[in-house]
Amino acid sequence: MEDEATREAVESALAKLDLDAKARLLQGQDMWTLPALPEIGLGSLVMSDGPVGVRGVFWGPDDPSILLPSPTAMAATWDPELIARAGVLLAQEARRKGVHLLLAPTVNMHRTPVGGRHFEAYSEDPLLTGAIGSGYVHGVQSGGVGATVKHFVANDAETDRMSVDNIVSPEALREIYLAPFEAIVRDACPWAIMSAYNGVNGTTMSEHTELLRGVLRDEWGFDGIVVSDWMGTRSTVGAITGGLDVAMPGPQSVYGELLVKAVQNGEVDESVVDEAVRHVLLLAARVGLLEGAPAAVAEFPAVVDGREIAREIARRSFVLARNAEVDHTPVLPITPAESTVALIGLAARDARVLGGGSAMVFPETVVSPLDGLTAALPEGTLSYHVGTVLSEDMGVADRGFTLRARCLATDGSLQRELPMADGNIMWMGNLPEGVDYPSLQTIEILGTFTPELSGPHRFGTKGIGQFTLTVDGETVFEGEQTLESFDPFEMLFGSPKDRAVVELEAGRPVEVALRYEPMKMEGSPIAIVSFGLGHLEPQRDPEELMAEAEAAAAQADVAVVVVATTDKVESEGFDRTTLALPGRQDELVSRVVAANPRTVVIVNSGAPVEMPWRDDVAAVLLSWFPGQEAGSALAEVLTGAAEPGGRLPTTWPATLADCPVTEVTPTDGKLVYTEDLFIGYHAWDRSDIAPAYSFGHGLGYTTWEYEEVDWDGEAVTVRVRNTGSRPGREVVQVYLAPVDGDPSRPARALAGFASIEAAAGETVTATVTLPKRAFEVWEEASRTWAYRPGAYDLTVGGSSADRPLTLPIEAAV
Repeated sequence: MEDEATREAVESALAKLDLDAKARLLQGQDMWTLPALPEIGLGSLVMSDGPVGVRGVFWGPDDPSILLPSPTAMAATWDPELIARAGVLLAQEARRKGVHLLLAPTVNMHRTPVGGRHFEAYSEDPLLTGAIGSGYVHGVQSGGVGATVKHFVANDAETDRMSVDNIVSPEALREIYLAPFEAIVRDACPWAIMSAYNGVNGTTMSEHTELLRGVLRDEWGFDGIVVSDWMGTRSTVGAITGGLDVAMPGPQSVYGELLVKAVQNGEVDESVVDEAVRHVLLLAARVGLLEGAPAAVAEFPAVVDGREIAREIARRSFVLARNAEVDHTPVLPITPAESTVALIGLAARDARVLGGGSAMVFPETVVSPLDGLTAALPEGTLSYHVGTVLSEDMGVADRGFTLRARCLATDGSLQRELPMADGNIMWMGNLPEGVDYPSLQTIEILGTFTPELSGPHRFGTKGIGQFTLTVDGETVFEGEQTLESFDPFEMLFGSPKDRAVVELEAGRPVEVALRYEPMKMEGSPIAIVSFGLGHLEPQRDPEELMAEAEAAAAQADVAVVVVATTDKVESEGFDRTTLALPGRQDELVSRVVAANPRTVVIVNSGAPVEMPWRDDVAAVLLSWFPGQEAGSALAEVLTGAAEPGGRLPTTWPATLADCPVTEVTPTDGKLVYTEDLFIGYHAWDRSDIAPAYSFGHGLGYTTWEYEEVDWDGEAVTVRVRNTGSRPGREVVQVYLAPVDGDPSRPARALAGFASIEAAAGETVTATVTLPKRAFEVWEEASRTWAYRPGAYDLTVGGSSADRPLTLPIEAAV
């Protein structure tokens, strides 16, 4: 509840606004901001994408961001308090960048592993998703910055996401897809919710009166703003009457002048507009932008060390899926003083630290696995070999390039010169200070390239417009590049086109220049400048690379292979068609383990991948997209300085063919969730096929014995003993199953969890309070949650498949 001063300030400000001002306030004035209204003491509200860092209004490296591990990694910690600390860091970053509203977290469900944005969501389980999301929101908002929970609702795949109508049963909608949103609204009181692009059961989400007004506001009591996903609105009247407060981006949207006309024509009552404006003014008050209203947070939390918390989340998220004994000893952790290590894999050098799409940020530095292990291991004990390439596609110019951009006006004058982290420019809506889009004529990427390898280097161009490419004083391409098919994400994130081959000598710097004249899209509501310089170094013989890796592995005490996906595999904008690792990485692993049975594989992906060699290698460590401190955290875990603390937030299948849910392609515009309540481990429970690794699975460097479980009618207490030789952390998971279960419903569900730490030989007690909702189901006939008394089996353990303790309980009538 807001205090009286805030309510009075909001009503006073609203009373001073005419219809034109109200309508302007409900749409972006540009890509990321709402307009200031000085006449009522209102500042301009600034928004920014998350969830792994705060980019700010400019998409570029000149204002770098702390880069945290991916949301799948955050959920793998099973630690809402740790993620709340991450939220404090993000709020700190937001304040530094002048951002008031962070467009995160994403709490859509892992309905299927082929979902392209799987890495940006938390889990297949609604309870875990809600708990991690609540921690995130608590942390961000404790720092005086609003969090935006998205995408409301059932935005679980990328195929036709702007138009798909997802058909979801009322029970699945309530118990799975709405459940994490409900938990976060109840427990963390977020200041904003973002509506999804898709429709649900016949109505587009930006106009879904039943869900936006009936459920979100009337039933749950949400009092923040509902903001559209960018360009995710369809109509003026439908949006404002359906419950959408803010249409983004601007200055063109379904609100503004169109909303004024709708009121004047009698299609919309002005009181409906006033309601939306109140929500915006309340948000402004909460973040300190409305005169006369005290900000929601008067004192910010203590400053957080961004690099340290990025490293802590990474090591706490790494899931040790396998750690077999070789010569009677587990291969991990490695003893640095006694081991030589062959590090293998392109991703060990060029770390994949985040997924593609709107979640991208630019960190100041990235510690690769090669960097981290080089620093951690004694000199002379580590060798590195590429092994195989992940893809033969050309990437953006980065290694060996030192580049800057020059922006020139139509009269040839210099608008701005700025440094570049790599050969990619992606500006949307807000261009760098000094760059005027209407008069911008040319952008030049200039600099030097120092090759690491001699031989034929390929150069390319990315984007649409007129290009002139010069390498070492020679123009190698001049011409226009057009978009072959209108796919905005292809334009923004697609691969460069191959334009020229230039023979270069290793170590000899050459000048490079790319002159670009943008093709400005008529009618676009936002200014977009997106293009880049592409490069592909000489490709060595694949068999030579493999042979070098095999030889190095055979000579080392331990081989560590880093395998990874690419941004062409996991990204916003498209779904996956395979879970196989790209390139010949599976073959590389098989050949390395044949040379050395003490092989450890690091899986650098944000979502499940197939691992046909998983039972052959000594150890499998799932590292997700581990953020900027990837290598430092990995070195700590591999050497035993820290324990791998992660547990799977989603089931990992052995093959895509085994997955219970894989359909993401609509038929006639509709995607029917035919699996109903059965996603994740709920679906695997009734399958005859076992997954590679079950939900909740994760090993450490010690062992645990579950000794006793009790229940007092509210809380479950579990006694657990550390039976290993070193301290450790365990995630105690409590599952609840009705004894007389309905076969049309899941057999059991996660009802709660708790983390415990214990020294070697120590016994500790975990306490897990079971919420009333654990005993309820949604009954659509009465449109209410129905409590189910009776007999249950309460099972406890370290994963959904490993529950050594069972306690029959009786839920009171």
